[in-house]
Amino acid sequence: MTDLLTVSGLSVFYGARAQAVEEVSFAVPRGSVVALLGANGAGKTSIMKAVAGLIPAQGAVVFDGADLGALPTRERVRRGIVYVPEGREIVGQMSVRENLTLGGYHLGGRERRARAGMVLDLFPEIASKADRDAWRLSGGEQQMLAIGRGLMAGPRLLLLDEPSLGLAPMLVRRVFDRLGAIRAETDLAIVLVEQNLAMTMRICDELHFLRGGRLVGHRTAADLRDTTARQEAIDAYLGAATAA
Repeated sequence: MTDLLTVSGLSVFYGARAQAVEEVSFAVPRGSVVALLGANGAGKTSIMKAVAGLIPAQGAVVFDGADLGALPTRERVRRGIVYVPEGREIVGQMSVRENLTLGGYHLGGRERRARAGMVLDLFPEIASKADRDAWRLSGGEQQMLAIGRGLMAGPRLLLLDEPSLGLAPMLVRRVFDRLGAIRAETDLAIVLVEQNLAMTMRICDELHFLRGGRLVGHRTAADLRDTTARQEAIDAYLGAATAA
């Protein structure tokens, strides 16, 4: 399996001295799910925004063999990189269908309608509410809408930031069930930022652990199938509260 995304020596600074990410390197094979895990402030979101082109960064980001350099976010979306931010950031006063239309703004009408139908098939929880204002959805449904809006762009790489944030455990399971379906039915690659190790383990292939803006550990999902090995990773990199 060849790599779709390669990040090499990535560093992110806020202001002249505040370094959020230091010399981070990792790869995302085609069709795989790679997780970035760590506590708040570990640098996870900064990495995602840098790959998406939303913030400046040092180092190299290579996508499908091409160095993205200083390409703007719009061009990265055209090439297939789509970022779904934490906190969902849907437009509450617009309907579910209108939010999906925003995600496919650059598509022709026929393709946009076809993609909207695909998304609503994938997320039946929101399909029956397609003409309802988005603010009326539950937290889990809003997260499904945010993911669906990202899928409208036809991504090859989905950057998914904290999909479990602020959700009750039952809703977290529903969202991850949908992600599992996406994983099973497409060749989409996903970079998943999370604090919830148990849910992440359900869909990911590889896990990178961050602390203080640096990568401090790497495991494959196969490495962590053993209960003892999983607990050792929790103790070493996350702490029990983070991994619950």
